[in-house]
Amino acid sequence: MYLCHGKCTIFLIKDSITFIYRSIMAEYIKKEMPDVHKTGTNLVYYRLKRRETLDFKEFTRRVSKANRLYTPSVIQGVIMAVSSELAYQIAQGHNVKIDGLGTFHAKLGLDKTKSRKEMDTFEEGTMKLNATSLDVTDVAYRADKELVRAADRNCQLERGGEDRLKRSKYTKEERIERAIQYLRRESFMHVRDYAALNDMSYAGAYNELKGDLVGSATITSRGSKSARIYFLKPETRE
Repeated sequence: MYLCHGKCTIFLIKDSITFIYRSIMAEYIKKEMPDVHKTGTNLVYYRLKRRETLDFKEFTRRVSKANRLYTPSVIQGVIMAVSSELAYQIAQGHNVKIDGLGTFHAKLGLDKTKSRKEMDTFEEGTMKLNATSLDVTDVAYRADKELVRAADRNCQLERGGEDRLKRSKYTKEERIERAIQYLRRESFMHVRDYAALNDMSYAGAYNELKGDLVGSATITSRGSKSARIYFLKPETRE
């Protein structure tokens, strides 16, 4: 039997983990989302109010304080050993399931020297990539259901406020015209520039650019995700 943060007790029985829970208080935020699908109503979703990030040293200190049998250095050593072996096993193609934590597996992608235009296909006569063109680019993680249940049972919620979208004081037509004038001065624009220019939220600016401006007779774009830039079509620059 091991004590867990003074809030739950963990029993290890036949290689499975059973938790006895005690709730702790956490705050949630009610967040407004932009109306991406043009339904006329902005959606709402809820998220936990973030506290400080626990670094490795602080986390292992708290584990040691809760369990007492193990010093922080012992816990750190075990975690580093697990991390090292986990990296090795998923690199061999294994899925690794850690009870009470989750399942891990490696994801492949093009190495950083390749572009998306060089993606392999099954068509005859096209370039075929080999193993040297691929890297492990990410590690996928799926939480163990027991971990989710444990977090839920330990979490007693209270309201922590609202996060409303920042609404521009300009009409859509005015925002578009301001963007055109900006692009005639600056050549290109990021989403954050459009948001600052029109005094609106980043999410609202992103969806407006994506949905209403790009592909229009005036503005086009290049790039992807956070690296995407927007610029005037050549025929509209004058």
